Amino acid sequence: MIGTWEMAAQGADKAADILARGGTAKQATLTGVQDVEDNPEFHSVGYGGLPGKDGHIAMDAGYMDGDTLHFGAVSALEGFRSPAAVAQSLAQGDANNFRTGAGAALYAEEHGFEKRNNLTPEAQEIFEKKQVEKLKAYDGHDTVCFLVLDQKGTICATTSTSGLFMKEPGRVGDTPMPGVGYYADSEVGGAAATGMGEEIAKGALSYAVVAALKAGVPVQSAAEHAVKELNDSLIRRNGYAQPMSLIAIDNHGNWGVGTNCEFTFAVADDEHAMRVYEVLPQEAGLEIRQK
Repeated sequence: MIGTWEMAAQGADKAADILARGGTAKQATLTGVQDVEDNPEFHSVGYGGLPGKDGHIAMDAGYMDGDTLHFGAVSALEGFRSPAAVAQSLAQGDANNFRTGAGAALYAEEHGFEKRNNLTPEAQEIFEKKQVEKLKAYDGHDTVCFLVLDQKGTICATTSTSGLFMKEPGRVGDTPMPGVGYYADSEVGGAAATGMGEEIAKGALSYAVVAALKAGVPVQSAAEHAVKELNDSLIRRNGYAQPMSLIAIDNHGNWGVGTNCEFTFAVADDEHAMRVYEVLPQEAGLEIRQK
């Protein structure tokens, strides 16, 4: 399994324990994501996330089952503990799988999901300070994403974020969008993205990687090339490209990453060999080293 950012490390350990006990990829990805959603030290996901311009914590999440290609997603969800759990629940059935705003909250309430005010005193203080300073959104866009291959060969992806700090009301990034923020196909592999969602959407990055895997491209090459191709295209067209990073896994458990900025990620297996890596873009390619 692989998760975005160093904040995924503790969740990766928990997910690895589930896999070691014969648990499913679905269970493992949710456990990993919820570890981050519940930790107030991380200001881009769940409890302790930083609010939008209106002072509200509006959360996005997505889930995909690589066996069936069913997905579930929520956007602009407020007042619940785990948008990732709600997203996983929505992956049942053939319609109404993506709920937003009031509709997402109604679904979560009707199905008994735990409620929570995710705005912590620390996050409120940061928000009030930004209002006074009249600053724009910060540069970090740290969605937590987990990709897991279980013992049965199932690949699942689960993602969660509180989105951009000081985002405009109603803004939704790539995190809940299948094919953009995440994609899983147990026959070949899966991918998930973090960074500026509007940029990631321009290349449908997660599906681009899985499509390359279908064509026989090795997972590291697929991930690295997808980000580089979009990055170079955006620079050619617009003169710049915003931060984008991506994790990927193939159906043999090999992993790969792509990024146009400094990036960290966590990898673990069912024997609890958890490792954290950092990636530094170089002119000749990516430098990937263990922390």
